[in-house]
Amino acid sequence: MTPADSPDPAAGLAWVTSRGTGALAEKMGFEWLECTPERAVARMPVAGNTQPVGLFHGGAYVVLGESLGSMHANYHAFLTANGARRLAVGIDINATHTRSAREGWVTGTCTPLHLGRSLTVHEIVCRDDEGRRLSTVRITNLIKDL
Repeated sequence: MTPADSPDPAAGLAWVTSRGTGALAEKMGFEWLECTPERAVARMPVAGNTQPVGLFHGGAYVVLGESLGSMHANYHAFLTANGARRLAVGIDINATHTRSAREGWVTGTCTPLHLGRSLTVHEIVCRDDEGRRLSTVRITNLIKDL
């Protein structure tokens, strides 16, 4: 799929929001901002998602990254399914934390590194409200027929 073939950005956002975020991401305040074939963007509040010392929890970056990467992989599977029922499931994830947020929002921008028929790889860059990189998450998803 090329950008010229891309569906309306509002349609992508409507598609992911209609699927829900899952109970964990909902509890953490996950909010979708954008979903196109080229990228997905969402955010989570720092408040309520901190370690005992007040820093955004490392696992919260992973929840943000996995939610973005898995749903974008499912969106890719949906767009390329040709009528088949397909599901993307995470098979590998890692995160490198380089800064810490103490307040505001953490925004994740998910971009595909590989979009294949059966595997996807996404990089999610998490930034604070000032645009500083906080964490980089990489996720691989397996796309399988149902």
